Amino acid sequence: MLFRSTHRRSRGTVDVGRGVPLVLIPGVQGRWEWMGAAVDALSERFRVLTFTLAGEPTSNHPFDARLGFDNFTAQLDRLFDEARIREAVICGVSYGGLIGLRYAALHPSRVRALALVSAPPPDYEPDDRTERYLRAPRLMTPLFCAGAISRGWAEMRRALPTWRARGAFASRQAAQVARAPMRPRLMRDRVRLLRTVNLVEAAKDCRSPVLVITGDPDLDRVVTVASTLRYRELLPHVRVVRIERTGHLGLVLRPDVFAQHIADFVGHLETARQTRCAQTG
Repeated sequence: MLFRSTHRRSRGTVDVGRGVPLVLIPGVQGRWEWMGAAVDALSERFRVLTFTLAGEPTSNHPFDARLGFDNFTAQLDRLFDEARIREAVICGVSYGGLIGLRYAALHPSRVRALALVSAPPPDYEPDDRTERYLRAPRLMTPLFCAGAISRGWAEMRRALPTWRARGAFASRQAAQVARAPMRPRLMRDRVRLLRTVNLVEAAKDCRSPVLVITGDPDLDRVVTVASTLRYRELLPHVRVVRIERTGHLGLVLRPDVFAQHIADFVGHLETARQTRCAQTG
């Protein structure tokens, strides 16, 4: 099957590459720009569609308080319709994995496969540190940033072999974050939205083939690898892979490895589909 190739990028949306459509959902910070290296790597293998989450000033999708968490599933519906695609691989990063899970449960015919990248489990509850952040997001932002820098440095030391590579990565990532800054109150509101939706039931209703991607257990200090691996017990068709020498940032620290894991998974599914068709045809 042939797919349309596009090269559209804006502050709020991206549609780039050629091949099987893949929708990349950002994490709780809400900005696709933070995943730029992953977008580039994936676009060599897929038609990549990604976006800024609803409610952000640069998003093309305003936030409707009546919809709650399902603002994000409505945003995905709109993305599918505007891109004129019937189905896609859904790849959710961290918080975005919960959006992808909900969408796969609500719209199974549109989800070719689901990739959950360092995603929290569907019954996620904020720990004490996160609760303190939620109570005063602006006040706690300096501590949040300091923790993020510390965690990122630990991953860079393991993933990147030289000081030059580490410096180049840090400079690129800092520039992307500066161009697309996080908004603490919106991040807080997104976490609170999880209390308004039953994602445990969504997991029960999800029948899509699922790829779970983690980093090393000692490096992911945002979402524990053990909690992400619970999807093996919660979902019926799960394959697990690890991006070695990374934690929560594997998709941008080692983007080619990340993209290859997804390409291998989608290729395996296509081979299995063709085998079934040959056996029944």
